[in-house]
Amino acid sequence: MNTCLKTTPLNEWHKSAGANMADFGGFDMPLWYETGVKNEHLFVLKSAGIFDTSHMACINVSGNGAFELINYCFTRDIATLKQGRCVYGAFLNSKGHSIDDAIVYKFSDAFFMVCVNAGMGSTIARHLEANANNPDVIIEDLSLKIAKMDIQGINSARILSKIIKSPDMVFDKMPYFSFKGNFNESVLGESEVKLLDDTPVLLSRSGYTGEFGFEIFLNPDAIVSLWKDILSEGLKFGITACGLGSRDSLRAGACLPLSHQDIGSWKFTNHPWDFALPYNKDKSCFTKDFLGADALAPSGSDLFTYPFVGDSLRKVPAGDNTQVIDETGKVIGKVLTCATDMGISWDQGIIVSIGSKNIPRALKIKGISCGFVMVSKKLEPGMKLTLKEGKRAITATIVTDIRPDRTARKKLDNFI
Repeated sequence: MNTCLKTTPLNEWHKSAGANMADFGGFDMPLWYETGVKNEHLFVLKSAGIFDTSHMACINVSGNGAFELINYCFTRDIATLKQGRCVYGAFLNSKGHSIDDAIVYKFSDAFFMVCVNAGMGSTIARHLEANANNPDVIIEDLSLKIAKMDIQGINSARILSKIIKSPDMVFDKMPYFSFKGNFNESVLGESEVKLLDDTPVLLSRSGYTGEFGFEIFLNPDAIVSLWKDILSEGLKFGITACGLGSRDSLRAGACLPLSHQDIGSWKFTNHPWDFALPYNKDKSCFTKDFLGADALAPSGSDLFTYPFVGDSLRKVPAGDNTQVIDETGKVIGKVLTCATDMGISWDQGIIVSIGSKNIPRALKIKGISCGFVMVSKKLEPGMKLTLKEGKRAITATIVTDIRPDRTARKKLDNFI
């Protein structure tokens, strides 16, 4: 192992559990455990899985001018964001390229938290500092000062209700992309959230995998105990620890991007995540000015990102060496991500999920490859492509969405 790699507080637990470890964003992280990527993926779709996400970083932005700074640097318009709600978007440079995608949490009109990807805490903190015109704004990089884990799947709330105080109160009125509590007791969220041992946490419901679940922020010295407690309480429901492999396959199937892979050093436009930009109703213009907005204007050299699904679970490597070939045989782009969602299959030309209703009894869910391609021209849903790397090739279909019947947005009452 590279001795320069950072570790999360759960590193020793991962190793003791037989995890296959690798460098991810400068952190020594689990790719998968002995259960394997396929089973970890299916546990989340059928019951619950937990993920160590302490490699992600947080930044507090507070004081007079905090709102104006974030609203200028962040792609989403947070003017109507309510206290106790969070929102997904991106930080762009002047070229309109993504520096990183992020979730912004609003505690008050003058206090926000930004959650960014591995190793990006200092980068985004410096980016905010460079654009702060108000000396009253306080920017605090919390990298390595807090820990984070996610519990995902239909049994997430049932398991958490066994280890948090006053679960009925905590889960009451907690819609998609909302949060409660804080890991810092001096700065509470909408209401207090504590574990049974009185450890304060920030509990967020923001759909990390496209499925129902929660993100939990807390002090680093408390996460190992919480991790073990969740695994213990989740035994009767069916739960497993999950690595980055199943994270990738679940997110690809949910049509969610991997930062610095599906979004990166190219224009943050012409992709499936238009909701992350502040368009007006007819998408003719933006509702606010923000850093990089002018560079997003259409041009003749624009690239386009589309989700695809394969015809089976066979996949190809992602990267510049895998060609995207159109129906005329012309090479038009490259593959950004190619994973296998093990919870979906084709049924008479329609994609169905193990979470779908009325699945034919004879249908065996075997999985389908899926992901994103970047191409040099506009494509329409239903168009066929060939994804080829060397002698390996698969047929792919352009789609508008991938795994159906996802649970992330469903009412919490369905899962208590």
